[in-house]
Amino acid sequence: MIQISNLKKVYRDKTVIDIPELTIRDGQLIGLVGNNGAGKTTLMRLILDLIKADEGSVENEGKLVHESDDWKTFTGSFIDGRFLIDFFTPEEYFAFIGKVYGLDETTIHQRLAGFEALMNGEILGTKKYLRDFSEGNRQKVGIIGAMLIQPRVLILDEPFNYLDPSSQILISKMIERECRERGTTVILSSHNLNFVSDISTRILLLEKGLIIKDLANVEGRAMTELEAYFDIADATQPAAEL
Repeated sequence: MIQISNLKKVYRDKTVIDIPELTIRDGQLIGLVGNNGAGKTTLMRLILDLIKADEGSVENEGKLVHESDDWKTFTGSFIDGRFLIDFFTPEEYFAFIGKVYGLDETTIHQRLAGFEALMNGEILGTKKYLRDFSEGNRQKVGIIGAMLIQPRVLILDEPFNYLDPSSQILISKMIERECRERGTTVILSSHNLNFVSDISTRILLLEKGLIIKDLANVEGRAMTELEAYFDIADATQPAAEL
């Protein structure tokens, strides 16, 4: 369980996260949605202790993330390409992750076999450094690396970015299966409302750092409220100058 209490993050004079209380229970698949600047990525970085909160706290399975490293042993994440090691090949990168998390070579190979369809023959065996891959394949490597450890908590920021439609569908099914079959707690952000609505069990709508809607998503029913919100938000934006 992830517990957030009185969490605030301020940049200069702008509050970018202000969440008095939020509980994410084990096995939930949380979709974070909101327009650019809503605070989705900042919230994820706070949960992962990548940035320091100005107030409040985040607990992961009862441990304050800024005081303990215990939660890192069961948490997988990919926020952006800076999580990768550009001078590694994919094989070296996966081996590095395996070493950090105590996975032997046989286990790594067995688990990578489950991602063959996603890799589509374009990642392993290429003898290329990660810096030389397309953004789409870099994205795949980062997501596979996060899921390779079979985490109890999985955090992904915009996992569908840079991917072709077939890969987006594969990723969404893999994330949903991870949650359903392994009981993994998943937090993902995306601008793709269709994928979020299809796989999430709960959707948090953020606006200017605030959670303005907390929607149970039974059979995709949250989509109606989301569409109404974004239709209104789009209508209130100033028209572009010609």
